[in-house]
Amino acid sequence: MKTWKKVLIGLGAALLLVIIVSVTVYQSRKNLVTVQTGKVQKQNLASVVSASGEIKPKTYANIGANAMGRIIKLHVKEGDRVKKGQLLAQLENVQSLADVNAMRASVEAAQTDAVAGDAAFKTSLADLNRAKSDAEHARLDWDRAQGLYKAALIAKQDYDVKKAAWESAEAGLAQAEAKVAQAKAEKDSMDKHITQNQANLTRVADVLQKTTYEAPFDGVITNLPVREGETVVMGIQNSPGSTLMTLADMSVITSEVKVDETDIVNVRLGQPADVTIDAIPHKIFHGIVSEIGDNAIVRSTGVATSQATSTSQEAKDFKVVVTLTDPPQDLRPGLSSTAKITTANRSDVLSIPIQALTVRTRADLAPKDDKGSVQAASVPADASKQKEEVQGVFVIRNKKAEFVPVDTGISGTTDIEVTKGVQNGDEVITGSYKVLRTLKPGTNVKIDNSAPKKEDESS
Repeated sequence: MKTWKKVLIGLGAALLLVIIVSVTVYQSRKNLVTVQTGKVQKQNLASVVSASGEIKPKTYANIGANAMGRIIKLHVKEGDRVKKGQLLAQLENVQSLADVNAMRASVEAAQTDAVAGDAAFKTSLADLNRAKSDAEHARLDWDRAQGLYKAALIAKQDYDVKKAAWESAEAGLAQAEAKVAQAKAEKDSMDKHITQNQANLTRVADVLQKTTYEAPFDGVITNLPVREGETVVMGIQNSPGSTLMTLADMSVITSEVKVDETDIVNVRLGQPADVTIDAIPHKIFHGIVSEIGDNAIVRSTGVATSQATSTSQEAKDFKVVVTLTDPPQDLRPGLSSTAKITTANRSDVLSIPIQALTVRTRADLAPKDDKGSVQAASVPADASKQKEEVQGVFVIRNKKAEFVPVDTGISGTTDIEVTKGVQNGDEVITGSYKVLRTLKPGTNVKIDNSAPKKEDESS
């Protein structure tokens, strides 16, 4: 055989071999899906709820106007530290001070009248005692005269004189008793006038006191929206009154945050929290949950649902107060803050990356025959059960994706606890998201955990 024929036959055999290998590789790679994976491993997990809000003192008071008047003196300025009872502001008080002085004079006059009334009452009592004595003396003379007249020992004229004297003494006694009753009534009236004037003095003194404002507790003036010379008014019905200043007790500082309604069920009093403040970057402050709101707050309006006039399907939050255990000295109310509340801790538990968790319906998980058709006997007859979702992960076994239902526990930042379904060291599919969304059980997979290429910026 000639050499060129041998070469031709060799080339033909090589070409045939290449074709056979290509077909084999193509068939082996048919339906092959490239995936990223992660490991089931044991680790410590902490479930954290993150919420934003602002710094607030635990105790603060908006000192509002209790009377209408012009501010004649402000004794503090914003940022000042004050002590309980310290004078803060003074309103014009000429009229109220005059009312107090006039009412004090009325009380003193009523007390003087009461002294005079008491003296008159005692005088009338003395007159009554004298009238009783005179009446008794006249009665004895009259009794004696009756006996003598019957014995014809005195004249009729003397008898009539004794009788008239006795009747006059009885009338004087009745008059003295009436004067005592009158003096007693006048004395009681004067005592009531004292009580009335003292009550009026208390009222006008209260009006005068409301023109002077003192600090109700130790704190810092955090807001001072008024100036000397301005006129302030008190609130009437639905119209709010003027606010003179805000006094805050900065000894106890809190971070008041709004927690999403889906997370509030996991928040409990006493749970630890890490608080970051935008104005103090790169520093974490510690605190504990000290208060949890009972009413939901509509996120868009900030109004509590109990105060809303209509039902809303908008997103809702709950107020949670975190008390800082190590607040800085220069902290100011109103600073933006973020609290990360640790709601649960687990030590040495099985966990998987959160992105590995997926769901499938029972119809998707039904076994298929060799042709890829669903076996009718394995599909639930009830349509609602066919659509029932099952939570699980795809575990790689024999280079295939096998769906395994799992039970989960707490969620960490990137991982989630698995209480049932997988074992330590199992390799689970974590991505891509598009693959996980459409991946079917039993699919051949190829693992590629290399870093994804950055997209061209021009694209």
